[in-house]
Amino acid sequence: MDNFNSTLHNSPVHKIAIIGAGKVGTTFAYALILNGLAGEIVLIDVDKERTEGEVMDLSHAVPLSSPVRIWNGEYADCAGANIIVITAGASQRPGETRLDLLKRNTAIFRQILPQVLEYNRSAILLIATNPVDVLSYASWKLSGLDAARVIGSGTVLDTARFRSLISTRFNLDARNVHAFIIGEHGDSEVAVWSSANIAGVPMQDYCRQIGNEICGDDRQRITDEVRNAAYEIIKRKGATYYAVGMGLARIVESILRDQNSVLSISSLVPGLYGIEDVYLSLPTVLGQNGVERVLELNLDDSEMADLLHSAAVMRQVIDQLDIQPL
Repeated sequence: MDNFNSTLHNSPVHKIAIIGAGKVGTTFAYALILNGLAGEIVLIDVDKERTEGEVMDLSHAVPLSSPVRIWNGEYADCAGANIIVITAGASQRPGETRLDLLKRNTAIFRQILPQVLEYNRSAILLIATNPVDVLSYASWKLSGLDAARVIGSGTVLDTARFRSLISTRFNLDARNVHAFIIGEHGDSEVAVWSSANIAGVPMQDYCRQIGNEICGDDRQRITDEVRNAAYEIIKRKGATYYAVGMGLARIVESILRDQNSVLSISSLVPGLYGIEDVYLSLPTVLGQNGVERVLELNLDDSEMADLLHSAAVMRQVIDQLDIQPL
């Protein structure tokens, strides 16, 4: 291991443990390799033979990217990991909402978390399994870990979709579009149009400058496309994994490199807008300690009402769960 580590950059060797070697987990591992974000990646899954095949395939990409050790491991290999990412769980079926997955995946998490915590209680826990907001909340409650170190992938993917669709509407580079999807990662999510901007220019001003107004119907169409994107992709190919794998890599990058990036992850809402004791996505400063700060957007009346509704939906679901610390 010492010889292997010496080939890496002059920086700490980061270790990522991925629980679940399905399409999301392995695509995420591939994104980690491509971006050179980890020196060690361990995949942990009940299907050891298939996971071994995934590890073999991923390992063959290493000579063409960055040095990394990747292996088919056990829960004991969570020891020493900087971040433990849970992608395991039942997959979303065509026509099934994310909230419909709750009971099946909560039961799975009750089996996973004790085995993870037995070997590592200091890592940041990143949840990707749906319904991600409720399962992130449940993971926080079940684990007893500091809420700042238990986060969900939230609406990072939805926000990327939102920016992409706006950029297509105006024929712009999506990296210059700044806008957020907040609330639940799911049917009650909220598109924040009021603060959307193009390179710092408010959306309305930009539209006025180019003589191309975006009307209410356009906004509703884009919002609906973002909200329904997963359903449409699942209907066509059975699952979503490329964009969410990149989204997870972006979250991990901000943590490992202490970038303090602002990302719309799911975390415990600290009383903003009068919302408490739920996990929802809001713009969040994310660094090496996990959640550094949750930011409060200036929402218009409609957006505020929609966010409060989203919080109420999450609260209603959480109240149906019997979550006791492990």
